[in-house]
Amino acid sequence: MSVRKLKPITPGQRFRVVNNFEEITTNKPEKSLTVGISKSGGRNNTGKMTMRYTGGGHKQKYRIIDFKRNKLDVEGTVMTVEYDPNRTAFIALVEYTDGEKRYIIAPNGIKVDQKVIAAESAEPEIGNAMKLKNIPLGTVISCIELRPGQGAIMARSAGSSAQLTSRDKKYVIIKLPSGESRMILSECMAMIGSVSNSDHQLTVSGKAGRSRWLGRRPRTRPVVMNPVDHPMGGGEGKSSGGHPRSRNGQPSKGFKTRNKNKASNRFIISKRK
Repeated sequence: MSVRKLKPITPGQRFRVVNNFEEITTNKPEKSLTVGISKSGGRNNTGKMTMRYTGGGHKQKYRIIDFKRNKLDVEGTVMTVEYDPNRTAFIALVEYTDGEKRYIIAPNGIKVDQKVIAAESAEPEIGNAMKLKNIPLGTVISCIELRPGQGAIMARSAGSSAQLTSRDKKYVIIKLPSGESRMILSECMAMIGSVSNSDHQLTVSGKAGRSRWLGRRPRTRPVVMNPVDHPMGGGEGKSSGGHPRSRNGQPSKGFKTRNKNKASNRFIISKRK
């Protein structure tokens, strides 16, 4: 992956940095794997705004992704690598030997015509999915299940990956993108390799309108609000502020919000930095 900086022929392009999309092979999704998706604009069933700064955005179709990788022991061929407007990572269309097609999260370095397989035990090659108990130690993995059969919920966004560090009876210990080390049941599935589009974080939109295309409306800074609207509002001139906190008064910037009695705390070996 690579990015390129545009020539500033308009004000909106002066600071814009765009993705080259070198890996993308087609701009038409597989019709049988897309469904319509409607937007709420941040409103509930009575039409009242319940989520601020949401609305507008380009029309999108949702691509149905196979997060479970439960088509076991059937080899598939990568047909295309595609852009997905619903996520930061790219997706890959896989056609299996029995004719079924499925979308998977594209790992970094995947190529068209490459063979991939999901099995309890397979070759630890990029794009293959297998159980954590059969993955060699030190392997870089992504799209990790937290409970067997649940489907991938960790390390799914662009460029993210985790590392399998050790085994402990029926658990494996993995180091997550945040720096946290935690135990996961060895029966869970994971994909070999890191997620594609690792340069996503280097892109710069260049103008406010691009945020509107993504469905984000302008956000009002708390310090310019009135005291009735936010704890950080009020004051004469620029003298307002105070301790950074949310609208409900919960402190930010270092305040720990995780419940110290949470059941899953016992699976965390070392906390994130």
